[in-house]
Amino acid sequence: MNILEINGLTRRFGALTAVDGVNLSIQQGEIFGLLGPNGAGKTTVIKMLTTLLPPSAGTAWVAGFDIQRQAARVRAEIAYVPQLVSADGGLTAAENLRLFAKLYGVPRPEIGGRVNDALKFVGLEESGHRVVRGYSGGMVRRLEIALALIHRPRVLFLDEPTVGLDPLARQAVWKHVRQLAADFGMTILLTTHLMEEADSLCDRVAVMNRGQVTAIGSPAELKATLGRPNATLDDVFARYSSAPLQNDGDFREISRTRRGIARLG
Repeated sequence: MNILEINGLTRRFGALTAVDGVNLSIQQGEIFGLLGPNGAGKTTVIKMLTTLLPPSAGTAWVAGFDIQRQAARVRAEIAYVPQLVSADGGLTAAENLRLFAKLYGVPRPEIGGRVNDALKFVGLEESGHRVVRGYSGGMVRRLEIALALIHRPRVLFLDEPTVGLDPLARQAVWKHVRQLAADFGMTILLTTHLMEEADSLCDRVAVMNRGQVTAIGSPAELKATLGRPNATLDDVFARYSSAPLQNDGDFREISRTRRGIARLG
């Protein structure tokens, strides 16, 4: 069963086409990765799927609901963990979770149990009453996964979930992501620049370049397309995200393009 259906999804910003006719189908319970260089359109795809940004053309259905005509229904079925910190550093982990539970309309009698369950799932039950600004980066990321769980979504979007984390913290986040899919049947769509992360976590990946999907398949399938026995996902990334260099454009044009890429992701 496909829980995400994306047909011709396109987003333009003036003359710049950030996402260009993307088509994807993602199954329930699948961990799916979006790979590509900065500016490839990965974050823009996620922003459209989470109803934060309207498409210029095409459409998509998330958990059976149209992202444009049924945006409120989509938001009730998803959770989104962005690159930037989404937890409130001035609150404890438990207070953050209670706040999110109220925002998502979790019935009051269930909030306490859900908070405790979420803290236990990510291994923060002993530090749940500490103020979050004192947490390590790995602890903050685990808390954000707990926040995403509080209303029991069907689809979780993770935008570079382990960026800036040390290897041990990264492994802890990977463990919890795998558990979400295995234990809850949650569908997870993530972006990452770490090929080791994509290879370890993802059932399938799509490589994007210049707003288009250039390759899709399991990590093993994509490595096999290179025809080399020792090919890596880094090799796949280099092959399918490469683009011809251009020598035109003055300083002003290049600066404007880089600012656009930084904003679009």
